[in-house]
Amino acid sequence: MKIGITVPNNWGVEDVRDVVALGQQAEQLGFDSIWTMDHLLNIGFVRDRLDNKPYFHPLGILSFLAARTTTITLGTSVMVLPYHNPFELAKYAATLDQLSRGRFILGVGAGGTREESDALGLDFHRRGAIANEMMQVMRELWSSDMPAFSGANWRFESLRFSPKPVQRPLPMWVGGASPGAMKRAATLGDGWHPNGVSPENYRAAAEQIREMAAAAGRDPGQIYLSVRANIRLNPPAGATPSPFDGSSQDMVNAIGDYARVGVEHVLLAPDSGNVALVLDKMKQIAGEVIPNFR
Repeated sequence: MKIGITVPNNWGVEDVRDVVALGQQAEQLGFDSIWTMDHLLNIGFVRDRLDNKPYFHPLGILSFLAARTTTITLGTSVMVLPYHNPFELAKYAATLDQLSRGRFILGVGAGGTREESDALGLDFHRRGAIANEMMQVMRELWSSDMPAFSGANWRFESLRFSPKPVQRPLPMWVGGASPGAMKRAATLGDGWHPNGVSPENYRAAAEQIREMAAAAGRDPGQIYLSVRANIRLNPPAGATPSPFDGSSQDMVNAIGDYARVGVEHVLLAPDSGNVALVLDKMKQIAGEVIPNFR
């Protein structure tokens, strides 16, 4: 079992150097991976949480960390594909994979914030189809010497695209647990990366994904299984308890439950922009949780 941690690029930390310092400390503490999240606008629930505080670009943070770390995996959880151009994102991802010497995972999703899609001039109802086509476009750009593609939104032929990523393929893990997201993971993704799916529900959903992958002519065993689990550092009064909000032993037991249903990588996501509080939780996990899975 691998264990990762998010850095709070999305929690209104005023000094960006504090965010990247947490990433450096994650490697020193023995975490397997560092993750960032993606929104372009402080709108909807993001505005409710941050108002006008910083939400730093996920790839900008990871680019800095690529230069300040040596072994830890870097990932996005997740890039909202319809918000981005596939050519630009493919180039940024390939560059980041080069900078990190093959340590990058591109977590992707279709998005679920209607207000943000509307503000960006996007068709919210087509977000799934756009995400699917973007994944195909990026895969073609990364893998082909002379990329060519014909789809509903992008068409090109006889192009040159560089750099290519170090990893072949550069892994794309698909976020979300909707039927569309599960199909996307089965037919286009290298991994499934939902948020907050219980171990009981994860087992059944992963089996569905394997069946869809086999039906699409893919090897189901090649789809990497991961999950993001949120850690509430200050749970609101009356909130339903989560084992990830409790003691270290509660967390060990919860991660073990995921391991038993086939999950290979658990990403822990503290819900705070209090850097000292996040660091304390990281140290607790490093000292009392991670050793149980080594």
